[in-house]
Amino acid sequence: MLWYLIKLAIFLPLIAGLAWGSLRLAKRFEGRLSGGEGSAGLRIVETRMLSPTLRLAVIAFHDREILVSASKHGLVRLAEAPARATDGDDR
Repeated sequence: MLWYLIKLAIFLPLIAGLAWGSLRLAKRFEGRLSGGEGSAGLRIVETRMLSPTLRLAVIAFHDREILVSASKHGLVRLAEAPARATDGDDR
């Protein structure tokens, strides 16, 4: 019983730390691993979480910015406007 508690005290924080680290790493490289900017000029400008199941995203595509709502039921286009001028990546 004592050996079980020792293993639990060692491995539980280790597994929690690995999970936390992998989530941080995934968030850091979220948009970079998809191959960068494609030939069609599609990129995600900004995203915001509204709830655990609902996210707003601004997508730049061919000199237009499209506001979409993403949920588990799919995407819905909410608004569209001409693209803003960018001075570079200011994130």
